Amino acid sequence: MALVLALLLCFSTQSSVLVSDVISPPDAALIPHTNTRRLPDIIIIGVRKAGTRALIQMLSLHTSIAAAQNEVHFFDWDSHYERGLDWYVDQMPETQPGQLTVEKTPAYFTSRGVPERIRLAKPDARLLLIVREPTERLLSDYTQVYHNRLEKHKRPQPLEKLLMRNGELNLDYKPLNRSLYHTHMQRWLQAFPITSFHLVDGDVLIREPLAEMQKVEAFLELEPQISQHNFYFNQTKGFFCLRDGQRQRCLHRSKGRKHPQVSPQILHKLHDFFHEPNRKFFELVGRTFDWK
Repeated sequence: MALVLALLLCFSTQSSVLVSDVISPPDAALIPHTNTRRLPDIIIIGVRKAGTRALIQMLSLHTSIAAAQNEVHFFDWDSHYERGLDWYVDQMPETQPGQLTVEKTPAYFTSRGVPERIRLAKPDARLLLIVREPTERLLSDYTQVYHNRLEKHKRPQPLEKLLMRNGELNLDYKPLNRSLYHTHMQRWLQAFPITSFHLVDGDVLIREPLAEMQKVEAFLELEPQISQHNFYFNQTKGFFCLRDGQRQRCLHRSKGRKHPQVSPQILHKLHDFFHEPNRKFFELVGRTFDWK
């Protein structure tokens, strides 16, 4: 009888070990993580020639950020929008668990219909808008077009000819219109609450990139990672470049081009013209900028 009880006890002990081995979960570290593509959590919506490229490259220094490499133009180009959200997601980078996806298309800010399209696709999107002093942004806009025409062996038009009409500012000139921030912001605020936006001061980003990027990290609720070590001033180029580990990189040579000479009279006219639109923009967003 004692022998039977001993055998039963042994069998019971072995069975419990076997069952435990079967139902215990595998080590989480051994489970392979599958990278995925998804709609962007963050969209840099503009403004053109205000520093969007610098912003996305600086944001990409953070390990929790996966950035699309190219401007997707999904929400502003009908030919892309008609391809559907699946096509849009395919343009996004693969992300690891815990990472946020970001894309930038500066034309979104000034394109009608885009705010509503984004709201329908991603109502919880976090929207980054980088702005510069409107006259400086206009001159940067003109400078890019000027050099693009030279590279295509086309004669560039003088700024005065494009900007002035019958002695007055030409309101149909696109670079001028793009600097009327309040007219575009009004459309965005009809689709999203102000809490969905973070405004980056593009003029400060040039001079003090770390201070502006720390504000971006806070808005996105990211663990602070970007530090002074990530930036160094390039004396030759005249602006800050990036350091990511052992790798150093600067923006493309087309960035930071010298602006053309503009008569003081036209500059004065532009500063006077933008004074009231700027005031309206400050009221809309609930903050001011140190603009002329």
